[in-house]
Amino acid sequence: MRREPYPILEYDASPTAVIEPRKIIASVDTPEHCVPTFFQEVIERLCSDGRAREIACMHSEMGRHPLYEVAFGGRRLATYLSGVTAPFAGAMLDETIALGCRKFVACGSAGVLDRSIPACQVIVPRSAVRDEGTSYHYIPPSREVSASPEALSALERVLNARGVSYIEGKTWTTDAFYRETPAKVELRRSEGCLTVEMEAAAFFAVAEFRGVPFAQVLYGGDDVSGAEWDDRRWKSRTEVRQALFELAVEACLEL
Repeated sequence: MRREPYPILEYDASPTAVIEPRKIIASVDTPEHCVPTFFQEVIERLCSDGRAREIACMHSEMGRHPLYEVAFGGRRLATYLSGVTAPFAGAMLDETIALGCRKFVACGSAGVLDRSIPACQVIVPRSAVRDEGTSYHYIPPSREVSASPEALSALERVLNARGVSYIEGKTWTTDAFYRETPAKVELRRSEGCLTVEMEAAAFFAVAEFRGVPFAQVLYGGDDVSGAEWDDRRWKSRTEVRQALFELAVEACLEL
């Protein structure tokens, strides 16, 4: 490989790594459709209601990360609680693909870069600014990475059919939420970003590299557009979180 001025630019297109998920993770009888979610209470409710059955388990130094199967309208669906940050979320997606899942719609929340975007507004990121590190190990360096057109279309069809008001645009994926400075926020706003979060660019890049469709639906959470942070009680929005999960399920099953 050629040495670049910055290590993050030293992309290797080799399809095989030293630690290759498909070689160390045995595939199981998983549903092809999968909804990664960041909503722990949704997963806990599915488990407490007896609807979720553990079919596999991923592991990290933090412990176990189960993959569940749930039936929706008589159809099989996998779901799991995604790790936060691009490296963790990207690795779990890669492992879930190795386990056998093939079609994805994720659901989560994001900070807004424009205070006129209300809390709980449904947002569909079409692309992500790659201000993180994971995506650079899966696809060549570029400023942005896009969601899968196939998965985006399925998500849009469901939202339109359900009469859900949503906005589409660009998101900013960062590794360092304590370094979302006013100048950085303004720069991202100037290039069209509506939101900031920590996983979308990695999700999109891993999915592109592995050749699987992937889209994500978010809701507007905290506001980082001003001089002072406004959390807008984003973690307590349980009703919208449950509804968003159900929309992601329906969209995923459309694929």
